[in-house]
Amino acid sequence: MTSLPNDYEESWTLGGSVLRGGVGLHTGQESTVKLFPSEKAGFHVSFSDLNQEPITLNVNQVLDSRLCTTLSFGDRHLSTVEHLLAALAGYGLSHVNIEVSGEEIPLLDGSAMGWVDAIKEAGIVSATTPRLAPPEIHKPLVLNQGNSVITATPSDKFKLVGIIDFPYPSIGRQMFIAELTPSLFVRELAPARTFGFVDQIEQLKGAGLIKGGSLENSLVCDSEGWLNPPLRFEDEPIRHKILDLIGDLALVGFPKAQVLVYRGSHSLHTDLALALLH
Repeated sequence: MTSLPNDYEESWTLGGSVLRGGVGLHTGQESTVKLFPSEKAGFHVSFSDLNQEPITLNVNQVLDSRLCTTLSFGDRHLSTVEHLLAALAGYGLSHVNIEVSGEEIPLLDGSAMGWVDAIKEAGIVSATTPRLAPPEIHKPLVLNQGNSVITATPSDKFKLVGIIDFPYPSIGRQMFIAELTPSLFVRELAPARTFGFVDQIEQLKGAGLIKGGSLENSLVCDSEGWLNPPLRFEDEPIRHKILDLIGDLALVGFPKAQVLVYRGSHSLHTDLALALLH
């Protein structure tokens, strides 16, 4: 078995199966995820209570992307897929079956590191078929939603530039630039946790969201600072935003492009993923 791929060119699957469970961020419900090897390229989801073939994931399944990425499979939905997909794709895997109980992926500690540890536990092996071809980009793309902007420019590698700007002194303006590789993902991005703000908690709870959020699985800040330090990185918020972007682009594959995002969101990431297919 190989421990970690060098790049995103070869095809890789898991060496065995591995199970993780926990609470969903928004539903607050317990669920489990079992990861299996696959002979078929792509990431494929099945539900443990249904007797059906795994469904191959694609960006056209995105139903809602306000505070998380939710996929729709007819009568069933699956929420908060972005950290798991970021771990699978960022690590370099290309062929994986995902069996889920419940309708939300467990948040674990709010980062992708728990999924990376699961991958390491299962090990990885070469897949027997090529990975799905990533989208090709031949001219610059520029998309925006209000003051939020995302661009993709043709490049020889997959490069990421993320910028955030929050009116909280503990965050402020942050920028992260990287040429993505599996080793950089595991070291610099996977540990970065989701974050939120004290003054938004009641509004989100009133909307029936963040029922599973806590100081154990989310960084929380107010006008004075962080309620639950220490941070894993001085700029952990922008690293987590880049993590989310990687998870959302995993639904189409990593283009050979420089992607720059200012004040990104799951909805904006999905707009780019859709544009890359056309």
